[in-house]
Amino acid sequence: MASLSEDDVYRSSTQYRFWSFAPDALASMRTTTNAAAAEGVRAAVASAYQKRGGSEGRQTTNGLGKDRNGIATNVDCLDVDEEQKLVGFYCVKAMQLADFCEFPTNVKATAVQYLKRFYLSNSPMTYHPKQIMPSALFLSTKTENHYTSLHSFVSKLPKIKQDDVVAPEFLLTQGLRFAFDVRHPHRGLEGGFMELMGLAHGQRGQILKSRMMEMKPSKHFTKPAKTTEMLVQRIQHGHGIAKGTLKSSALLTDVYFQFTPSQIWLSAYLLADEPLIKLYLRSKLAENEELYKKLLTTLQRCCRMLESSPSADPGAKEMEDLMRIDKKLYKCRNPDKIDLVGMNKAQKREGDGSAGDGLDEKTIKKRRLERKHAEEEANDVFGPAIG
Repeated sequence: MASLSEDDVYRSSTQYRFWSFAPDALASMRTTTNAAAAEGVRAAVASAYQKRGGSEGRQTTNGLGKDRNGIATNVDCLDVDEEQKLVGFYCVKAMQLADFCEFPTNVKATAVQYLKRFYLSNSPMTYHPKQIMPSALFLSTKTENHYTSLHSFVSKLPKIKQDDVVAPEFLLTQGLRFAFDVRHPHRGLEGGFMELMGLAHGQRGQILKSRMMEMKPSKHFTKPAKTTEMLVQRIQHGHGIAKGTLKSSALLTDVYFQFTPSQIWLSAYLLADEPLIKLYLRSKLAENEELYKKLLTTLQRCCRMLESSPSADPGAKEMEDLMRIDKKLYKCRNPDKIDLVGMNKAQKREGDGSAGDGLDEKTIKKRRLERKHAEEEANDVFGPAIG
């Protein structure tokens, strides 16, 4: 029986099956989501204006142009790039909120990935990231087994109520396709660091150790490693830089969608100390030059993406652009999806069979009878009637 490799295990995960994309496929998915959301916004806006007393013609009293299908034609919607900038900003906010709440790294990283995953199939024009972000962070405390009560979480956020956190949760889980597992590169980095430390202390032979000491200095560590102690310092220095990269750039770019966790941590370490990681890879793939070159090419692509990461601390120019996008979003949000708390309460009332928005007594009575009939069939020892 063939043994499973780490790659085989990863390929069986929901992260690989649901959330791994080629660059073109990822861009196409975002374009499709944006177009569908824009069409939905224009239809909802036109309908809302009509309900407020607009005329039956091609233009309402508010000057809103419509096409033959009643869809607004002059609503200025966000484009894909503007959506990504806005989502990226709220990913930074989620990281800051996680730090404020003193949540561990895995909770923070998972919350950011939940946001990024949710907005692959949903648009900020439909659900504002400001509403989804607290719910994503609270959900990550549960999926990462970091117990936090809703009361204690909300008590740290003066402008947020419990309903604001709970209301979007089902929408969020739907957007995540009920797949909550997130494979992070942090654990792999620690394993690689321990292995490098073992090499530095000669556990794999003096020849490899001597090669490590003959390496050229890196751009971040300019001292030549002439002794074991200096080599250890170099490994530790690179590890610290790589760890910082995984906590920032890796979360704010699309590397989770396009690369495996092991490729991500190797790339982060490669940015920190290229000669060291190249030698490390050589020691692993000494007999397979083709695979070494292929892996190195992949890691370099990941490095370029990590280097292109937006800043976790936007400057004045970036903030000005974000404010412009947010003002634009205010005018092109889907009016049917703004009140998530109200939507959640209405769905609960409808599920309870009590009087709610748009439900008459006849419909309520019918649903009660249907539910009663289903319960009777479920409790019948011999099952429902045949035919």
